[in-house]
Amino acid sequence: MEKWLSAEFLRSLLHGRRAIVAAVAAVLVLGTVTAGILVSVNRPAPPAAAPSSSQGSEPGITVPPGSLLKADRPTPPLALPGLPSGPVNILVIGSDIRGNAKEATKKAAATGEQVDHRADTLMLMHIPADRKKIYGISIMRDLWVDIPGYGGSKINSSLQFGGTALVERTVQQLLRTRINYSVMVDFDSFRAIVDGLGGIEVNVAAPFTSTHDTRHTFTRGVNRLNGQNALEFVRERYAFSDGDYQRVRNQQEFIRAVMAKLRNSGILKDAGKTLAFVTKVAPRLILDNGLDVMKLAGLAYALRGIDPGTASFRTLPTAGTGTSPDGQSIVLPDYNGIAQVADALAKDRLGQLPR
Repeated sequence: MEKWLSAEFLRSLLHGRRAIVAAVAAVLVLGTVTAGILVSVNRPAPPAAAPSSSQGSEPGITVPPGSLLKADRPTPPLALPGLPSGPVNILVIGSDIRGNAKEATKKAAATGEQVDHRADTLMLMHIPADRKKIYGISIMRDLWVDIPGYGGSKINSSLQFGGTALVERTVQQLLRTRINYSVMVDFDSFRAIVDGLGGIEVNVAAPFTSTHDTRHTFTRGVNRLNGQNALEFVRERYAFSDGDYQRVRNQQEFIRAVMAKLRNSGILKDAGKTLAFVTKVAPRLILDNGLDVMKLAGLAYALRGIDPGTASFRTLPTAGTGTSPDGQSIVLPDYNGIAQVADALAKDRLGQLPR
């Protein structure tokens, strides 16, 4: 049995070990972890792993296909922590780092140096107080915003300037809302998790041939994707006339597909199985803002009754593209539209906001 799936390793996590570092999880276990495993687009990914297994972000670790859906042993009845009262917001961050985001973050915490990576995927997952639905708000990576302490810049640079804490502050300031938890992943972890789930079936609305790595062709309709295929699916932008906008729509569809996979697997119907699954996934994620294994499992289990088909996604309003004062190509914010989204979040009425 792989070390990271062993009973000894699981016990070590269940007795208080927090999977927190200085910076398809909250919803890959019903959309958050899922969202969390979305990644960047403008830096080359590491070479693809062999089809039979996926290299993890920790050296010497592989994930057998489908292994994340298998319980190591029968699970006894278990009480998991519930969700905080009121609405819950989870920020999902995809790092474009060339390497291991977790190790780089540890090093940065020790040395005070900046990590050379950006938040090229940002999505706020909103769970309303009535727990009847999940909402996702995608934030364009090149959106020009005010970053606390740094002034005007693309929102993706907030990760390099100040880690996940600054990304959270920037999004909180932009949307005038509290972020309860955050999740971050890198390329390797994305591939490992998807392969560990045994692949994902995604409905492709806009067929294309990838411009990345394997040049995989995605046909219209349902496509079964392994970790590498899925990585190329959520990264692609050059194959589309509207670039990042279609990329964001693909990411949203991918999240919906992972939510459906987890719900249909039956894992989320049992608290013990949910905890075992999250315990296997957590070492591949960078969790922050007080989110640990037990809380993550509790979040997933609490959302088990939500139908993935009802998940609602939108992109934070923009006002087209432009050029920054220093000559960068940027996405311009639609301040009026953003204010409407912020107001809906504050009142927990995102479902009433016109599309």
